[in-house]
Amino acid sequence: MKQEETILISEIFGPTIQGEGALIGQPTVFVRTAGCDYHCTWCDSPYAVDGSFRQEWLKMTAEEILHQVEELAGHRPLMVSLSGGNPALQPLARLLALGKASGYTFTLETQGSIARDWFAELDLLTLSPKPPSSGMDTDPAILQQCLEAAGKARVVLKFVIHDQTDYLYARTLAGRFPLLPVYVQPCNIFVPESEQQETTRPERLDAQLRWLVDKVLADHWHRVRVLPQLHVLLWGNRRGV
Repeated sequence: MKQEETILISEIFGPTIQGEGALIGQPTVFVRTAGCDYHCTWCDSPYAVDGSFRQEWLKMTAEEILHQVEELAGHRPLMVSLSGGNPALQPLARLLALGKASGYTFTLETQGSIARDWFAELDLLTLSPKPPSSGMDTDPAILQQCLEAAGKARVVLKFVIHDQTDYLYARTLAGRFPLLPVYVQPCNIFVPESEQQETTRPERLDAQLRWLVDKVLADHWHRVRVLPQLHVLLWGNRRGV
């Protein structure tokens, strides 16, 4: 008998609100997969990326994941956000099929380093290429493959911006995909929960957000939407919210 495919999971939580991007503010259950092909310098979810957390990760079937989502949602279908890590590393086709048959809708965020044919089953694909401050490189050709794999699914670009170099990177890369909506937000430098004090409160993030707004308006970059990370403003870097 063929062994059932499993998905590596870091955490499943919610409902809470989507904190960023095109669906900001929307009630959502989050399925955070484990494992990533990137190791960004400012990763805000190291517990889903760093192998030292591997003992906390679970191997779950699509049926087990959907059952937990349904329990959290009170069996009232809503948006499910597939995040990571990089969820494109995981075999999510069956989860999408089962969930959509039960009335759930799905959004997925990835850096765009791996294209999957099941992207076409998503309701929203957010491509979030990582800027120079992350220490990672972007291959625009693979981003294009991701876009093509999405087929008729809605696709948007989202950039986190730490500094002027990141801002110019976002402007340049967005220019290669002129038909995609673009969202930008301040970079959230990860602070462990045990160390969170004023460093994750709104004052610090407000200043960076104002700088980003000023840049966009001064450059007449009218195509873009500037957003905060709402969940960070409300809860800092706490897990499970």
